[in-house]
Parts: sequence; C-alpha cells; structure tokens
Amino acid sequence: RPALYEYRPLAKAFVEMRAGRLERLEDARLAVEELKERPEAAIFARGHDAGADGSLFRTVLLPLLVRTAEACGGFDWDDDAFRRAYCEFEETLFARRHSYVALAPLVGVSAGGTIELGPGLRLRMAAAGELAAHWPEAGGLLPADFGREADRAFVLELERPLRAGAPEPPDAPGELADALTAIRLATAGAVATGPVIFERLDWRPYGIRPAVPIAATQPPGEPTRLDPLRGRLAADLLVRLSVCDDDSELGEALDRFELSLFQAEPFRSEQLRESLTALLGGIDGLFAAALRASILLGDTGRDRAGHLRRLRALTAGEPATTETADAVRLALVEALLHGDRVALIASLDDSLVGLSPRPTGYRAARSLAS
Repeated sequence: RPALYEYRPLAKAFVEMRAGRLERLEDARLAVEELKERPEAAIFARGHDAGADGSLFRTVLLPLLVRTAEACGGFDWDDDAFRRAYCEFEETLFARRHSYVALAPLVGVSAGGTIELGPGLRLRMAAAGELAAHWPEAGGLLPADFGREADRAFVLELERPLRAGAPEPPDAPGELADALTAIRLATAGAVATGPVIFERLDWRPYGIRPAVPIAATQPPGEPTRLDPLRGRLAADLLVRLSVCDDDSELGEALDRFELSLFQAEPFRSEQLRESLTALLGGIDGLFAAALRASILLGDTGRDRAGHLRRLRALTAGEPATTETADAVRLALVEALLHGDRVALIASLDDSLVGLSPRPTGYRAARSLAS
C-alpha cells in the first residue's frame, strides 16, 4: 500500500459532484459565451444532452477545472498548475485534428483477443474501469453483469479522426449497429449491444447516446465466440452491407431476417418467408426462392435435397426449424459476398436448367458462417 503522504485528494469526484452549482456561476456563464463565439468549439457543443451551453461546460470547462485542481494537488491555487492545464486545453481546442471514440458494450460474444472489423472499428476486451473512469454514471447504464461474465466483457470500439471545425460527430449508433449485424450474420450468436453508446473526444467524456434499438435488443439463443476467421468474415460482410443502399430488396431481406431473431411463432416463420422471397424470389415468388437457395447452399446432391426439403416445408406454412433459419442466414451471407444479387439469381437459374455450373467461390465463407 502507498504511504500516507502519497495519497492524493479525489479532486475529480469532488468537482463533478458540484458541477451543477459551478455551472450556474456568473464566471462559468461568461466562459461559455466566449466559447460559443469560437468556431473551433462547435464540435464540443454537440456532446451530451444538455444543449450547447451545458455541453460546452461539461466537455470543455469542467475537465479544465478538474485538471487544474489535480495539478494543484488540492484546492490551494497554483498559477503554474493552471498555466499547464490551460495550455493543454488550448492545444486540444485549436488542434488541427480531434480523436473521436465511441464504445458500445457487448453481450453474448467473447473472443480470444482484439478482432479488427474495419478501419478504426474493432471488437476488444473492455479495460477494467475504463467506462466508469470517464462516465461515473456508466454503472447504471451497462448491461447486467457486464465485466463479470466471459460473454459480457467486450466492447465494439469505433475510432475516427475529426478535422478541426467539423460540425458533427460520426453516426456512431448507425456504424456500430451495422457492425453488430455483420457479427450476427457471421456467427448466428445471440449478440447485442448495451442500451447506450459512450462517446469520447480527445480522451474527454463527450456524450452518451442511445444505441439503435434492434442492435440493443438481445435475441434468444446461446452466446458465441468470434474467432479471427469469423472475424474476417464479419469484416467482409460489413463492407458489403453498403450494397443494401442500392438494392432495396436485399435491404428488405436483411431487415426481415434480423426481425425474425426476436419474434415467436408464427411471426418468426413469416418474417423468414418474406426475407427469403425478397432475397431470391424476385417476381417468381417463394417457391422459386427455395429452389435457388438449395442450389446456392448445397455442395452435393444430398445437401441440396436437405435444404430443399426444409425450405419447402417453410413455403408450405410449417414453422421454421433452427436449420431452416440458418439456411436463410447463409443465403444472405452468400448474396452479400457475391455483391450482385440480380446476377446471382440469373446464374442460379442457368444452373437449374444445366446451362452453367452452380455459382462457386464462397465455400470458405459458408463453412465459417456455419
């Protein structure tokens, strides 16, 4: 244990407990008005949910006060300590670039280490106390048992550089929701984010935003493990999700499948039918979609017959089994990785009548997703 003279006063907690009273001081109001005149401070005014004035106070002024108090070693004023803290503040405010980070706690997934999902986007283990260090209120906003269970110890981290004068932060809830969709497609696990996303700007607490509802809802099922191979598959799928912007039917198929994860029968099976029809049916309907999916997913005649039998049962109105739902998921994976859904359907039709071999090239992706 440290010696008594090595202990330091808890200046941060003391100041933050009195933030409301400090914010009402005349000097604080004058400082906020000065900051509002600076275009460099515009990005800081977007943080928190307290309006521009409250955001500037909590994102800029309060950390400056805390840093000064900590540098003084208490509350005896020290000009040198204030000068150092103020220089750090100016370097942050007038920097050419800012560092933005958004963190979403995860439930239902574990990994052996950090999994890179894209530029500036990764799944990693949460460091002990990192959320509480920046957001003292985080304890009441985290998923139950977060940090105490193996499948509740990871976060999705989005990191983006922001140029000076950027008016808005990135759409972190949307980008993290897309990443979660890719993980669900790659693993079939019961994965979800927490109810909120924690934002940081230049290592200062920036804001807490609600997560996309469908991402923050955990579907029934078992936790999963994201290994490096499935992580690469999820990264590939995440890149291809942008195809949905130009292909409304593919977007509809994906939305219907994700909705089916949360619904009970008979609505679950109906969502899967709609998903399969939008994905591979086109103007030919559900039965054609079942034929095409069986060709797409089956490597052998026996595999294709098994898929066709299960998908025919779905088209006949029977409840979807776990294997049937997984077949729809794998068909979505295949279509996303192919990139051109319309061309894929044409290729499948040609193979059905023997004009060309069945589409190949994604067996590795299928085995990983399975």
